[in-house]
Amino acid sequence: MFSDYLQAALRTAKYEILPEDGSFYAEIPQCNGVFANAETLEACREQLAEVMEDWVLVRVHRLLPLPEIAGIELSYPPLRRQLR
Repeated sequence: MFSDYLQAALRTAKYEILPEDGSFYAEIPQCNGVFANAETLEACREQLAEVMEDWVLVRVHRLLPLPEIAGIELSYPPLRRQLR
């Protein structure tokens, strides 16, 4: 379930090439503060995946709500068992 949620979130990512330096910028609109910037598209994707995973883990740890993404909703008790 956790992996499905992360993959669904990454599929909603918005990418752009920054005109200032030609680097790649990406964000996941439903997840405030989840963004990445890197020299290559692949590096940007990898960084975004790491940021998204950390964002979810911090929100779960702090018992903050997670947005539903592509019909996937994470609930804390099952997620906490999965992370152990």
